[in-house]
Amino acid sequence: MKKTAFCFDLDGTVTKQEILPLISKKAGIHEEISLLTQITLDGQIPFETSFKLRVKLLSTILISSVREIVKKVIIDQNIANFIKQNSDHCYIVTGNLDVWIKELIEEELKCKSFSSKADYSGDQLHGILNILNKGDAIQTLRGKYSNIVAIGDSMNDCSMFKKANIGIAFGGVHNPVDSLIKLSDYIVYDSKSLIHLLENIKHES
Repeated sequence: MKKTAFCFDLDGTVTKQEILPLISKKAGIHEEISLLTQITLDGQIPFETSFKLRVKLLSTILISSVREIVKKVIIDQNIANFIKQNSDHCYIVTGNLDVWIKELIEEELKCKSFSSKADYSGDQLHGILNILNKGDAIQTLRGKYSNIVAIGDSMNDCSMFKKANIGIAFGGVHNPVDSLIKLSDYIVYDSKSLIHLLENIKHES
């Protein structure tokens, strides 16, 4: 029997909202961050470049304030329930910063995760120590799992899909980018269909 891991992108996949634009409203730079987020999702600029710029713009906001905002983000409950029911084999793989999303993942979703690492002291964010390469995250699971399923929607998920056995482009919030669709084995546009597919993959493993 194959052992299967399910690796989920966070923003726009597990959540129904992009987290950085929500944070940007507090900083009064919502339009700027939303534009950067959209062109990044579309693959017009590299995720690493965009993320560094967006974090720099948002670094004036206290970490505790960001965590309060993240607590209120809307989560797709169908996906969240699947993750909780299969928590031993589900992972969040996100480029977002650990200090911002740690509580959401550990307390709400109750699963393991890979994320970018923040440079911070106390309640103040200084910058980024490391931006997660999602493909590297998948590779670290290879010793434990013979079958890895990746679920995402944006250009940043392509490296994850290249390393996974099965790639599922999810269009629940955004239309998946063309580059990701080309790497996908399945494309689904609502979470009920996604969970039905994941359950079938789990039982076939």
